[in-house]
Amino acid sequence: MLLLAWTAFTLTRLRRLAGRVRRAREVLDAALLRRAELAAALAREQGADLGPELSIALADAAAGARAPTAGDREAAENRLGRLLRRVPDRVLPPELSDAGVRVALARRFYNDAVRDTRALRLRRPTRVLRLHSSRPLPRYFDIDDGLDAVVSGPVPQAVARSRPAERS
Repeated sequence: MLLLAWTAFTLTRLRRLAGRVRRAREVLDAALLRRAELAAALAREQGADLGPELSIALADAAAGARAPTAGDREAAENRLGRLLRRVPDRVLPPELSDAGVRVALARRFYNDAVRDTRALRLRRPTRVLRLHSSRPLPRYFDIDDGLDAVVSGPVPQAVARSRPAERS
C-alpha cells in the first residue's frame, strides 16, 4: 500500500515537473527570440555606429539565432551573445540589455526545472519502477551569455552587512 501511494505521488510530481520544464522552455524560447529580434533591429538601425563588420556579423548571428540551420540552438545563441558583448555601451539600447537579463533569468528557471526533473527521474526507486522511462530526460540549456553575474552576482553590501557573521 505504501509503495502504491509513493508511486502515485511520484507520478504526479513527475507530470508537474514535465509541465514546468515545458513552460520554462517556452518562456526561454520567447526570451531568446526577443533578444534576436532586438539584435537584428540594432544591426539594421545602428549600422553606421556599429561599423560594417560588426553590423553584418550581428545581423547574421541574429538570423542564425532565430532559425538555427544546424539545429544547434546553443551554438547560435553563443555566437549572438559574443557579438552583443562587442557592441559599445553608447549604442546598446536599454531594451536589448533588458532582453539579455530576461534570457539569463529564463535560462536559470529552465535549468532549475531540468535539474529538479533529472534528480527525481534518476533516483533508484524511480528508475527501478521505470516511472516516465519512455520520456527522454530533459537537457540543460547552457550558453555563454556573460550574464551569470547578473543572476548570481556578488552579494550587495547592505545584505552582506545584515547577515550575521559566520563562525569558523
